[in-house]
Amino acid sequence: MTTQVDKTRPREVKRKLTAIFNADVKGYSRLMGEDEEGTIRTLNTYKEVITGFVQKHQGRVVGTAGDSMLAEFSSVVDAVRCAVGIQEELKDRNKELSEDRRMEFRIGVNLGDVVEDGDTIYGDGVNIAERVQSLADGGGICISGTVYDHVENKLSLGYQYLGEQTVKNIAKPVRVYRVLMEPEAAGKVIGEKKTKPIQRQMATIGLVVAAIVIVAAVVVWRLYFRPTPPPVEVVSKEKMAFPLPDKPSIAVLPFVNVSGDPKEDYFSDGLTEQIITTLSSYPRLFVIARQSSFSYKGKSVKVQQVAEELGVQYVLEGSVQKSGDKLRITAQLIDAMTGRHVWSERYDRELKDIFALQDEITINVMNGMSAELTEGEQARRWTKRRVTNLKALEKHYQAQGFFCRHTKEDHDIARPLFEEAIELDPKFVWPYVYLGYLHASAVLRGWSESPAKSLQTASELAQKALAIDDSHDGAHSLLSFIYRMKRQYDKALSEAERAVALNPNSSDAYMFLGSVLGSMGRWEESVLYAKKSLRLSPFPGAAPFATLGRAYFMTGQYDESVVTFKRALKVSPNFLEAHVYLAACYSSMSRDVEATAAVREVLGIDPKFTIESYVKRSGFKEADIERLSAALRKAGLK
Repeated sequence: MTTQVDKTRPREVKRKLTAIFNADVKGYSRLMGEDEEGTIRTLNTYKEVITGFVQKHQGRVVGTAGDSMLAEFSSVVDAVRCAVGIQEELKDRNKELSEDRRMEFRIGVNLGDVVEDGDTIYGDGVNIAERVQSLADGGGICISGTVYDHVENKLSLGYQYLGEQTVKNIAKPVRVYRVLMEPEAAGKVIGEKKTKPIQRQMATIGLVVAAIVIVAAVVVWRLYFRPTPPPVEVVSKEKMAFPLPDKPSIAVLPFVNVSGDPKEDYFSDGLTEQIITTLSSYPRLFVIARQSSFSYKGKSVKVQQVAEELGVQYVLEGSVQKSGDKLRITAQLIDAMTGRHVWSERYDRELKDIFALQDEITINVMNGMSAELTEGEQARRWTKRRVTNLKALEKHYQAQGFFCRHTKEDHDIARPLFEEAIELDPKFVWPYVYLGYLHASAVLRGWSESPAKSLQTASELAQKALAIDDSHDGAHSLLSFIYRMKRQYDKALSEAERAVALNPNSSDAYMFLGSVLGSMGRWEESVLYAKKSLRLSPFPGAAPFATLGRAYFMTGQYDESVVTFKRALKVSPNFLEAHVYLAACYSSMSRDVEATAAVREVLGIDPKFTIESYVKRSGFKEADIERLSAALRKAGLK
């Protein structure tokens, strides 16, 4: 008889008491900023050393994200011995490095309860270990009170009592001790207040009485006064709009401007976009595109809702307060699958530190998602794209805000701002790319007085961007866009494929690739890449829907095309292309009443519409042009 597994039962959670070892590098951001490749080489070597010591002391490494390491031991004594051995070994190795290149780890050890999930552990025990570690000096060790109680008389070490420390989301303060490794400190305990026996007894009695009073008060409060707390909401996989990707996935919500001046929105928006852009360049992550993340701007939404609608595990949210040359940024990374705050931080910096701060936030986010920063190429890419002129950055942020509104008036405002950013910092690559898109889109939307000149300007800007950074996916996407409009499809395809290879998280790159393949008559492939574009940006503008809708029409999937173009109309009700293709789809399905209604919409938007002029701009192969033309004639257009 076969036993049936009840899949509706929740997976049993395994808990255990263990010694948790947590280590990270002091001043890692500074080291990376000065020498990425050298820092990564040293980090990898030192991680191997730490792993060797952990194994030697019967421990198990359970996490190696970024510059941090997490391990567990069944013995508290072994965990502390291991920590001491590591610090002594790394101290000797650091002597071989120049003082400014030395890499010092801070180590924290805690004994606590954890949840074991496969090869990973998490829970309060880990959180306390992280907090204890943060109190250590570079090259030093701190331990929690639970560890100290077990090792006090078992090791030839000294200890300095640092008092009770508050730990976020932990109700009781945690006793913390610094380990003194010098031989002369062995057996000493510095700073701990000892109580006499009678005082200890009286204190104990007082504590018991106080505990009884507190418990009684809590019981009464719970029974009579406390409102029913809202349930802790976590993501339901069944409600997710998309399956989770097979790598860490994240949506970055627009950072909230709390400066009190709405005119400063451009800065918080620009910072958010920069973080999204940097995360997107890291191929081991799945990052939702800006367009979809910003669809939540100004809305009060729950993290769980965002995760379910966008199909991601992690959500980053934060706020920005800019006052003069001072800057305060808060950021928190949330695991929406558990509702757990993985990482949070508040930064009080000067405005001039914004460049390093963007990278620091990004690195912390990747560490929180256990995405190891081990690729020197990625680190170098960040450095290439970093602007050093604060005024140039602010001009660019301001221009971005106008650019993303996609009206002729806003683009006219954005243009001189991008030009000023370039003038202030000629090596700042992003304004070249945005300014190029601005000129190219003016041709597409009929705003340019000289389309040939606008395309030439856009092409020159793309080439200038690539001269600064030939790995810039946005510049390659821009060239693909330009070549497609010039009907140089082989070049357009090459640039689009290059953009996707450089940035697998670029929704735009996939959209351009899908468009080019469609123009070449490769419509099945166009469907594939258009879908990838929409997975990375589920709430985009109208253009990605149009790319997919066209491909569905040309492959005879009329129902899917109708649904897709209706989604485009929700974003842009007067989007002419959507109404044109709806007319073509309905006529192809012999749904004459709906086809006639679509035709009315087309002529209402463009009374001078003609099939000949419309299909001439499409750039399709002759057979595809004829197919679309026939469907439109059948619908009633001329």
